[in-house]
Amino acid sequence: MRITGISTHVVGTPWRNLTYVQVHTDEGITGVGETRMLGHTDALLGYLREAEANHILGSDPFAVEDLVKRMKYGDYGRAGEIVMSGIAVIEMACWDIKGKALGVPVWQLLGGKVTDKVKAYANGWYTTERTPEAYHKAAQGVMERGYRALKIDPFGTGHFELDHKETLYAISLIEAVRDAIGPEAELMLEMHGRFSPATAVRLAKELAPFKPAWLEEPVPPENLKALEKVAAKVDMPVATGERIHDRIEFRELFESQAVDIIQPDVGHIGGIWETRKLAATAETHYVLVAPHNVGGPVLTAASLQVGFTSPNFKILEHFNDFADAEIKKVVKGAPQVNPEDGCFHLSDAPGLGVELDVDAAAEFPQQQARFDLWAEGWEQRKPKGAQ
Repeated sequence: MRITGISTHVVGTPWRNLTYVQVHTDEGITGVGETRMLGHTDALLGYLREAEANHILGSDPFAVEDLVKRMKYGDYGRAGEIVMSGIAVIEMACWDIKGKALGVPVWQLLGGKVTDKVKAYANGWYTTERTPEAYHKAAQGVMERGYRALKIDPFGTGHFELDHKETLYAISLIEAVRDAIGPEAELMLEMHGRFSPATAVRLAKELAPFKPAWLEEPVPPENLKALEKVAAKVDMPVATGERIHDRIEFRELFESQAVDIIQPDVGHIGGIWETRKLAATAETHYVLVAPHNVGGPVLTAASLQVGFTSPNFKILEHFNDFADAEIKKVVKGAPQVNPEDGCFHLSDAPGLGVELDVDAAAEFPQQQARFDLWAEGWEQRKPKGAQ
């Protein structure tokens, strides 16, 4: 079997463009991959056009390791976010092809299942007025859908510092959310790399009574010493890693002992097998895995293949029941959170278990998607001028 070509389809919303890539073969089997770029979608498409000619055409889709190696190192330049994302969409499509050809789900090819279900947490649910009352109602809606966990960044446009007034307001938002979800649900506290170490530590201590499940990206990701400083002073798990795009770069993070939960994005770190390798390394450091997942149904399905096969997999992020939920219809067989237990359940469907509906995807053309975490009202995910 050989790859005869690729086709790209961008599904657009005002705040995110989702790039779907189909990999076609001479035996008529087509696989699909997905990633979500922030402001770099056209750059990704440009890279894929070059990579198709240089590395992908004529390749054996079963030889996933070899294709990833050639795409990552064959151009000699150091692979960054765009290249690693391009590798990811091709890589997960090849796993999809392999599973379909053999008639088995991808998780079976990764060593088999270690669990029948993966817990989900909701994100993108607080696209409402930024008040305690509105957040309380929205959080109740998440629980009513069956979720047992959710994540929130309550800090507005905070950057390095957060003054006393804004701190009190953020606390009031978290207090409302905790009241809405009850004491047993998990509440993930997101900082988006906003703060200085001192501010992150202060806020973590002020919010500790609400029992956050983790403290995510408390400081910008470029300075590991700053993260170590926070980890040494807070009494809750620290999570980070969505902006690391090569599993090798996690080495220093593991050595620092500054992180309890890593959050690789399967769509940015080279795909399913690269993430599974990283999870195995994390296991040797007693670190849990909870992938960053702001993609659509294909990226969710790919992340779940890692989840079903990794003993140290904690939970999976899920946007697609809340922020622009209508894009779920671009994929047939989209993974669904079971309202009975708030989990994704194992699927025996071959490959990734999903199929891209090209006609449905065409209903959501690419947009000039813009997501600015420093802009007022960013949490509503409706950029200025969007309807």
